[in-house]
Amino acid sequence: MPKQTVRDLIKSGEFIAAPGVFDMISAKIADASAAKLLYLTGYGTVASHLGLPDAGIATYSDMVARVERMANGVSKPLIADGDTGYGGLLNVQHTVRGYERAGAAGIQLEDQEFPKKCGHTPNRRVVATDVMVRKIKVAADARASADFVIVARTDARTSLGLDEALRRGEAFARAGADILFIESPENEDELARIGRAFDLPVLANMVHGGRTPVLPAKRLAALGFRFGIYPVVGFLAMAEALRRAYDSIAAGEAEPPVPLYAFSAFNELIGFPRVWDFERRWPEV
Repeated sequence: MPKQTVRDLIKSGEFIAAPGVFDMISAKIADASAAKLLYLTGYGTVASHLGLPDAGIATYSDMVARVERMANGVSKPLIADGDTGYGGLLNVQHTVRGYERAGAAGIQLEDQEFPKKCGHTPNRRVVATDVMVRKIKVAADARASADFVIVARTDARTSLGLDEALRRGEAFARAGADILFIESPENEDELARIGRAFDLPVLANMVHGGRTPVLPAKRLAALGFRFGIYPVVGFLAMAEALRRAYDSIAAGEAEPPVPLYAFSAFNELIGFPRVWDFERRWPEV
């Protein structure tokens, strides 16, 4: 059965909450949840793969291989962070085509200058509006299927103010974006302005510990948002659980002070029953 598309989710009229995934374990666990959409977080993927900050260090090659592995390892559609497109207009075309071939359901592109930075950290700068508009036009033209969605993000709120960010959102919509993403609003009033500003679906970025208040899904829907992404909650939960578990092992304790996923359930999640079934059918001679 083919995967549901993001356009199918838009047509449903529901608010769609997408957990952030960053490696195959997180992708498998999120895929087994009730979530209908997954979000490949650049911050988490760079941290997991390279152990480095989300500061323009990862390359297209670093990312597209992880997009392919995760998109093809889950049953839910996956929107993948494509940063700035990894260069100029030709790079954007190459990136969009590569992410689509890799199995992503959509790509997020942003208007930061290179090297980009995580949207909830300081010292971000944005390119001119017309530069990003051309990137969106190239991205929309490059995709093989209209089902592959373009999420257009602006980071202008932090350096240029909310009014400029909203103007950019309008320009991105005219350029062919399918979903708009106004990064780093700083209070609920700003979220409300963003949620009612556009005819296109709008995405809210819920970064735990970031610049934007984290609101319940029902409240975001009431403010006019159609999507919420939760990019950091998975790796922050994992990091704290690992810290506590590893500290307890180093202290000589037998059992960590955190709940553990059942070993038998993890074997099933990761696919061992298929291995055992194969071995029953095809025993080694």
